[in-house]
Amino acid sequence: MDRLSNTVRPYAWGSTTAIPDLLGVAPTGEPQAEMWMGDHPGAPSRVVRADGEQPLPALIEADPERMLGPAAVARFGPRLPFLLKLIAAGSPLSLQVHPDLAQAREGYAAEERAGVPVDAPHRNYKDPNHKPELLCALTPFEGLCGFRTPDETAGLLAALDVDSLKPYVDLLHAHPREAALREVLTAVLTADPADMAATVHEAAAACTRLGGAHAPYAVLAHHFPGDPGVLAAMLLNHVRLQPGEAIHLGAGVPHAYIGGLGVEIMANSDNVLRCGLTPKHIDVPELLRVVRFEADDPAVLRPEASPSGEELYETPADEFRLSRYVRPEGAAPVDITATTPQILLATAGSPVAGGIRLGPGESVFVPAGEKVELSGSGTVFRATVVA
Repeated sequence: MDRLSNTVRPYAWGSTTAIPDLLGVAPTGEPQAEMWMGDHPGAPSRVVRADGEQPLPALIEADPERMLGPAAVARFGPRLPFLLKLIAAGSPLSLQVHPDLAQAREGYAAEERAGVPVDAPHRNYKDPNHKPELLCALTPFEGLCGFRTPDETAGLLAALDVDSLKPYVDLLHAHPREAALREVLTAVLTADPADMAATVHEAAAACTRLGGAHAPYAVLAHHFPGDPGVLAAMLLNHVRLQPGEAIHLGAGVPHAYIGGLGVEIMANSDNVLRCGLTPKHIDVPELLRVVRFEADDPAVLRPEASPSGEELYETPADEFRLSRYVRPEGAAPVDITATTPQILLATAGSPVAGGIRLGPGESVFVPAGEKVELSGSGTVFRATVVA
């Protein structure tokens, strides 16, 4: 078991203070958006040893069965199946969806055959994997997730009293659910950019004036003036999570984070298709192929406690399993040895994992089968694989 040294990614939407405050270090003044824990090539963790830091991917590559366990290697290959993150949104992220496994494999193969460089800005598929996600709030967290019913969206748009939005209101009333959502999203993303910018500006002013349920979209328009993603976002459910609550994001579900600090875990992939709220590439035909036009209330997850004190966030994903231990002073040590690889992340207090004391924001990698006991007080998130 080794302490991890992790990279913080400075995306423009990141908070300048949330991750430094958790780590107990001075802010740099630059945005600090995500701290990655895992072996993803974009920002792989390093293990901290007496002879210096070593890249986690190199250690896994040298002996994958010892590090990951034979079952995980047989099922997912010789790499860590999940990526764990601290995510700190100081401003809204892009509105996006992720492909399912078949779509990812097909899209990746097609772009490989076409010779599109993997780092090309217009490339959609960076790898052949899907990207189910789970976000657990550490602070109050705000986001958008999944489609509202067409009737709810029609009411939201109609209340703005913007003439250029009335055709969208009519579309939402005129078609069955899936067709209505598809028609309106397609119309928004393919409209003349100048006309759409004027509509968004007028809608944003109305959102500011009305407040209430419209207030989040005024915030989006402030950060992305004239962006059609502001109207696309109004098709989605607005979600507020309290600390300890979580939300699972499956394939094809449009979503965006607006603000807050959380722990995020996902399958080890970087495949993102964007709908708006971004200057980056948007491939509308591919996006419409991947989006699931299903209206539903987003399910807020709360952890299920076990007698051992482990609180599990249940999801259908196999590549990851996220749980937490909230340990009071004097709590008895608990054995959390597993046949699968684990990353343990402290978010409060000073818990001890296998003899290594962890402060908030600190983490360790535990190879499959290595004995580890959790003691001390504080909160620890446990990321592993479904056995």
